[in-house]
Amino acid sequence: MTAVSTMTPPPRKTYRHGDLRRVLLEAGIELARAGGPAAVVLREATRRAGVAPNAAYRHFASQQALLQAVRAAALSAVAKAMEDELAALPHDLPPADFARASLRAVGTGYLRFAQTETGLFRTAFAAAGDLQPGTPDPAKAGPGGLNPFELLGAALDQLVQAGVMPPERRPGAEFLAWSAVHGLAMLVIDGPLGSVVGPQMQQIGQRLLAMVEKGL
Repeated sequence: MTAVSTMTPPPRKTYRHGDLRRVLLEAGIELARAGGPAAVVLREATRRAGVAPNAAYRHFASQQALLQAVRAAALSAVAKAMEDELAALPHDLPPADFARASLRAVGTGYLRFAQTETGLFRTAFAAAGDLQPGTPDPAKAGPGGLNPFELLGAALDQLVQAGVMPPERRPGAEFLAWSAVHGLAMLVIDGPLGSVVGPQMQQIGQRLLAMVEKGL
């Protein structure tokens, strides 16, 4: 009796020719969602896609290449979460109030994503990568065409335009705001504040965002 290997499932019939890259990327995203960046393993992605490992190298030359693609998709998802919060704002607010609300919405979306999509959040910010304006990458952007860093920058620009922030305080403000909000997110999802702040993340997050706004 000949043993049949179950290590490599038969090729899937559910994707069209040319869609293998998308299938592998989707598998990588699900791996990241469940286990963060360390779980994004090319061999496991190919197993889930139902193809031989060699087939993946036509689309991703290495595990790092797959991870970078998954990271870009995760950043895009963060941006969308931020855009969703912005879209929910009432547009009949006075300019100054709308600018303040926009900054809070950007931070709220960021913190909410960190708590609800922890694996993807870890993956999005697990490696160095250029998120600054001037190097557009649609793969890292939300539906509106901006990545998370650019959405924060746009909210800060609104504060200046509405007269809430003095123009001379604008340079570098995104680094200060991002550091504060990202620090809280990491202390909750990977640090000692998980059990203390986690259940009241939104309330504490709003207080932090108010503090950031006043500090800017």
